[in-house]
Amino acid sequence: MRIAAAVALNPDQRQALERMARARSMPVRLVERARIVLLAADGLENKEIAKRMNMTPKKTARWRNRFLTGGIAALQKDAPRPGRTRTIAERQVKRVVEMTLHQKPANATHWSTRTMARAAGISEASVRRIWRAHGLKPHLVRTFKLSRDPQFQEKLEDIVGLYLNPPEHAIVLCADEKNQVQALDRTQPGLPIKKGRCGTMTHDYERNGTATLFAALNALEGEVISMCDDRHRHQEWLKFLRAIDEVIPEDKQIHMIADNYATHKHPRVQRWIDRHPSFHMHFTPTGCSWLNMVERFFRDLTENRLRRGVFRSVEELITAIFDYIDHHNENPKSFIWTAKAADILEKVKRARAALHNCQSA
Repeated sequence: MRIAAAVALNPDQRQALERMARARSMPVRLVERARIVLLAADGLENKEIAKRMNMTPKKTARWRNRFLTGGIAALQKDAPRPGRTRTIAERQVKRVVEMTLHQKPANATHWSTRTMARAAGISEASVRRIWRAHGLKPHLVRTFKLSRDPQFQEKLEDIVGLYLNPPEHAIVLCADEKNQVQALDRTQPGLPIKKGRCGTMTHDYERNGTATLFAALNALEGEVISMCDDRHRHQEWLKFLRAIDEVIPEDKQIHMIADNYATHKHPRVQRWIDRHPSFHMHFTPTGCSWLNMVERFFRDLTENRLRRGVFRSVEELITAIFDYIDHHNENPKSFIWTAKAADILEKVKRARAALHNCQSA
């Protein structure tokens, strides 16, 4: 008769195993293995342990021997399993990657798992695994814009300097207009959200007019000065500048960041600026609206209030916009700028080099 090897536990081992055997948050397999070793240490043979724990003697013998070989640490490790034999050859993987990077399907701009599976002669699941392993996402594309402004670096450093190190006794305002904001009403009422179902709204809509929002974001404090009008010509921009001039204390210098829209540089606007020495205009480089932090406020306004809103008139739209801004100004939070000008310039340099290399290839 075969006798199983005896298991002797020191006090620390027994205490650790008893903790494992009583644990409620530990995986069941670890609790089970700890109980096997404890019963073996009490002198029970493998057959007795198997009968008591409703398992095979082979299993109890396996974990007894692993404990004797590697201690408690051995109970926490599972033996490696071979897994399914690979059915796709390395040359097929290379072909899928090569086609994804350098070819396009005959009737589309990019590959899908279905079109690639048909072209490569493998399953969609295999294509998906290959793309995931190589970090390929042909269904996604990112937009970008590199400025061609000859004064890009000077303007960038000027504006980033205002964000990171604003001048004393001055206010930095990020100003712009959000034009053609539509008052949209849905053609049918939607269903409200409930458990197991999201809210619904019709895909089509009725246009009830448009409005233009003029906004100036205080870069340091986060408050927004706003005005709504029907149009966005230089006359309305001048009206907005006058409104800002009325609410800002006279002893404050105003550094205003704006884009290169012709309205902002109209001769009448320039003459008004010249007559008000407290105003200092800083224009973003061409194609760099992302430098103006008020765009982030416009994004939040669109996402939180406008995109799903229902407006039966322009008046309802304007009321909703002003209510949102009033609520924002009750507890304003500044949009903190962290990127340094040198870091941005380095990224732009790398992007231009990558584009040049791509075009040269």
